[in-house]
Amino acid sequence: MKLARTIGKSALVGLFATMAVLPVAAQEVTAPVEPWQAVITSQIEAFRAKDAPGAFEYAAAAFHAGFPSAEAFFVAIVGSGYAPIMESRSHSFGKYEKLGDTVVLQEVKLVGNDQSLYEALYQLSEETEGWRVSGVQLLKQPGMGI
Repeated sequence: MKLARTIGKSALVGLFATMAVLPVAAQEVTAPVEPWQAVITSQIEAFRAKDAPGAFEYAAAAFHAGFPSAEAFFVAIVGSGYAPIMESRSHSFGKYEKLGDTVVLQEVKLVGNDQSLYEALYQLSEETEGWRVSGVQLLKQPGMGI
């Protein structure tokens, strides 16, 4: 009888522990809902793969005008403190705000390889090719990711 209670308590604790983790895991595997979220995901995946042309493809026209090549863009982004995005192991979407028909701000939460947490605020513009990243602000957050 005592063993049954112990097993029951252990199972209950395990169930609660699993339930506490599920919302975080569900956020990280949720597919993008908005078209600009797909663009953010594609650019982050290109950065993670060290695919300079792929990452540059999702940058706004101003970046294309300001950099002579995808490689120059990539090197500048790494050198400007955005390596945590490239080295992240997961990301999820927070709130967004449309600032008009062609501009949106999107919160993105990232977990680094060292389990550090980051929050990025992406600004995207809708151009003739579709939504493109026109700016990112990145801040380290307190805590650890799982």
